[in-house]
Amino acid sequence: MTLRRGQILELKIEKLIHGGRGLARVNGLAIFVDRAVPGDEVRARVFKKKKDYAEARVVELTRPSPFRVKPPCTYSGVCGGCTWQHVDYEKQLFFKREDVVESLERIGQLKNILVHPVVPSEKIFGYRNKMEFSFSDRRWLLPEELSRKDISKDFALGLHVPGTFNKVLDTHTCLLVPDTGNKILGDVRLYVRESGIPPYGLKSHRGFWRFLMLRHGSANNEWMVNIITSEDQMPWVQPLADTLYCQYENITSVVNNINTRKAGIAVGQWERRLAGESFISDKIAMFEFEISANSFFQTNTAGAARLYEAVKTFAGLTGQETVVDLYSGTGTIPIFLSGGAKKIIGIEISEGAVRDAQRNCEKNRIRNCQFLCRDIKNGLKDIKDRPDVMVIDPPRAGVHRDVIKMVLSLSPGRIVYLSCNPATFARDLALLKETYHVAEVLPIDMFPHTYHVESVARLEKLP
Repeated sequence: MTLRRGQILELKIEKLIHGGRGLARVNGLAIFVDRAVPGDEVRARVFKKKKDYAEARVVELTRPSPFRVKPPCTYSGVCGGCTWQHVDYEKQLFFKREDVVESLERIGQLKNILVHPVVPSEKIFGYRNKMEFSFSDRRWLLPEELSRKDISKDFALGLHVPGTFNKVLDTHTCLLVPDTGNKILGDVRLYVRESGIPPYGLKSHRGFWRFLMLRHGSANNEWMVNIITSEDQMPWVQPLADTLYCQYENITSVVNNINTRKAGIAVGQWERRLAGESFISDKIAMFEFEISANSFFQTNTAGAARLYEAVKTFAGLTGQETVVDLYSGTGTIPIFLSGGAKKIIGIEISEGAVRDAQRNCEKNRIRNCQFLCRDIKNGLKDIKDRPDVMVIDPPRAGVHRDVIKMVLSLSPGRIVYLSCNPATFARDLALLKETYHVAEVLPIDMFPHTYHVESVARLEKLP
């Protein structure tokens, strides 16, 4: 059977693959189907055909899977923020574990690894402590809005539609954000629309308002509002900052990041404090952290506590060990482990993150952590003594092969590896498996209603 673009296929979905799409087969050819659930029977239209696979979208759900649920969000199926709201949460956890196991077996050639059940998130809605919303001069209309003449198409503040870079949903409520965040979002939308100052065009690169970033510290219910603009125009943003700061007693920080570059990132070349402090505070377990606008902090605070408890358990510290933490960021893991180690050395390339880490150590009266502001490869060259334990928490791209070689040359007795990407997780563990035994893996759900999953592995040096 020869497939062509536009063809309608009748399919039964077998499983979910990495990336969250459903898998079906036609005469042995893999068909990847957006927003499908194992057990679904669908009619789907092919929109991409390659030699070894095809991609399709559901046009009719002829028999729904028993694992389907009704999404509570208005924007589900259109917004790229969370793509699994239509999947029963217990099944989400099951599919995430399957993803980890399959990646280990297929990519890492690691068979019969002990992979524990996924630790569920304490909250499955309202769990995000950081959210970025984009301004745009082109609004993406929902199907029910297409025929309406009263909707302006030249303004949006919200989340992107997958596959589009310049069109944005005008998102009024995001269920991943605590309620106050949605109220702030609405007030910012109203102010900006009435200001007459244009939103930034993601295609034209003209306009002023670029992003709205909200951060929430759950320990003391503190909010930060970060307004990202294309120019430094305090007269345009200060009234908004003053209004929000006075209206919400829990807003303790309003800042303005200015990004004059075309790159669509919510990080400024410089920052102004408009009201309150330049940071908020939050706690993970007993430790308190200062969080500035552009510093890294796990987006699920309760999930972060569970994640770091797993790291602590896997590290197996007795108080006598030297620990090296790669990609140490703002020092959350070193601080969390500080009570059980003799000395912890964190290596981090970002100067700002290292400053935050040092300040967080002072805040928590931690004295056995030191931080090297280095590229990882150069930082590892400065490690003279063999570490007892090494913690590796890289970005999604994983660890460079040269870094793996340097880790092997240092020969730590135990490695605790964290990853938010099962594919690079499996790839990197495969590079270590000749020297280290992968004793166990614990997946942790930090991102309900998405296909993302965090994993922690304990690796023991082979005799």
